[in-house]
Amino acid sequence: MLFAALLVPAGFAGWAVGHYASLGKSSETVVHTVTLGSTSAGTTTSAATSSAATTTSAATTTSSGGGGGSAAAGQAVFSANGCASCHTFKPANATGTVGPNLDTAPAADAKADNNMDLKAFIKESIADPDAYIAKGYTKGVMPTTFGKSLSSKQLNDLVAFIASGSSQS
Repeated sequence: MLFAALLVPAGFAGWAVGHYASLGKSSETVVHTVTLGSTSAGTTTSAATSSAATTTSAATTTSSGGGGGSAAAGQAVFSANGCASCHTFKPANATGTVGPNLDTAPAADAKADNNMDLKAFIKESIADPDAYIAKGYTKGVMPTTFGKSLSSKQLNDLVAFIASGSSQS
């Protein structure tokens, strides 16, 4: 009985603080799904999602260019997600030929795409690969799932890694 008497006021206080702290902010809910036995965690955004393996917290998200990611951490993301199987990229010792050469293409394609900021272009190319199709390539070749399967941190780290090794001429 004492447990219930202490739990109800604590629950109400938590609810009140949570609602007070979110005044004037987006009511968007970010759901992080963590799957045990996998090397990545996905992030999805929705108004209401229920699953036994999810944790929900109110948060706001931003979609800026590079987001200050870590190039060193991005190298691990590059390797873990099979980027090397399709792309050539010297910093990762990658020699794939299915997709554009990441040593030179991002800077040239960002320029061709209305002089888009390099990091913003790289981020868009990963999250929405069909938004700009590089000359000589076709739509639908690169998976469109990376924008959902990579966390915001992983995406920013990957952008930082690719931007750090791309020729910006």
